[in-house]
Amino acid sequence: MKAGIFSLVLAYVLSQFYRAFLAVMSPVLIADLGVSAADLADASGVWFLAFAAMQIPVGIALDRVGPRLTSAVVFGLGAGGGAALFAVATSGQEVTQAMALIGVGCSPVLMANYYIFARVFSARVFGTLAGVVIGVGSFGNIASSLPLAVALEVFGWRGSLWVLAGISLAVAGLIALLVRDPASLPPGPRGSLMDILRIRALWFIFPIMAVNYLPAAGLRGLWAGPYFADIYGLDAGGIGRVTLAMGVAMVLGNFAYGPLDRVFGTRKWLVFGGNALACAALVALWALPLQGVAFAVVMLAAVGFFGASFPMVMAHGRAFFPPHLVGRGVTLMNLFGIGATGLAQVYTGHLNATAASPQAGYVAIFGFFAVALMVGLSVYLFSRDRTD
Repeated sequence: MKAGIFSLVLAYVLSQFYRAFLAVMSPVLIADLGVSAADLADASGVWFLAFAAMQIPVGIALDRVGPRLTSAVVFGLGAGGGAALFAVATSGQEVTQAMALIGVGCSPVLMANYYIFARVFSARVFGTLAGVVIGVGSFGNIASSLPLAVALEVFGWRGSLWVLAGISLAVAGLIALLVRDPASLPPGPRGSLMDILRIRALWFIFPIMAVNYLPAAGLRGLWAGPYFADIYGLDAGGIGRVTLAMGVAMVLGNFAYGPLDRVFGTRKWLVFGGNALACAALVALWALPLQGVAFAVVMLAAVGFFGASFPMVMAHGRAFFPPHLVGRGVTLMNLFGIGATGLAQVYTGHLNATAASPQAGYVAIFGFFAVALMVGLSVYLFSRDRTD
């Protein structure tokens, strides 16, 4: 089981890489293919939307087929095939198609880990294990910063994509060889998504699930690159360094959140407090968008660290799921988180494209993320706390 989890974590490292690498690649793609920042926002948004659209079928497959075949087949065909398609892209439309296919490929790997944790391990450590997986997976976020900038200089962007296609196919093979499906549940009710939606406690958790990941994903995965290029004139190397700082903060945040529910005896207030601090950093960027590179990096790092509450929100919701609905439950929550992020990527691309100036565009983006988080926190305030 440990070897299988290791292979799934490797796939999740690549998933984190793929959702964030456009921020560093954006200057090269804009120069080589003639695409715009709005085109890349659409491509990034499509990755998240394709990922989100797969969550319902992935949840059903996890409960009925198991994590091994679900992850190996979908990741191999989607991530490996999508990276290959990206490597031969000649237009923004083809980049978007490739990103959609990669999003489909990455859709099962984190939930496969969570499914195994929920079925095999004690519920008490679900939040810790969930945080560790995202923390380790976030090294893919780091790899998509300065290391990717170096790879682009050495191999070019097409060569780098071919390497990624090969790595993705190799990891899919490892999943097929190493993952072991949990033992089947005894005969009993199969349930449906409607059974999950009838759990009233989840209604107040879904909104924070929809917005807690949204600012960090949008800024680290897409807007950090254009922001530092347009406002401060940084090149790919400079963007790689500043996004590396945010990526490291996200890694540390995921590891920090994991065990804290057992330390403080609460999940709700841990999530609420962390996201309130992330919201404060967004408000600072909204109010002071030209304060300087150092200030911007510190605020983005704060958004990354304090906004790394995704596994804790997942653990909060997981505490209300019956065993036979775990697969569909965690993927439904992921649908809210990833789907909202995809829509936000597209919407912020529109905000940037229609702004009167680059500065006004980024002010609008920071403001949107801050307000979205405020709304999610306002609803979450009425949620019911639960630990295992």
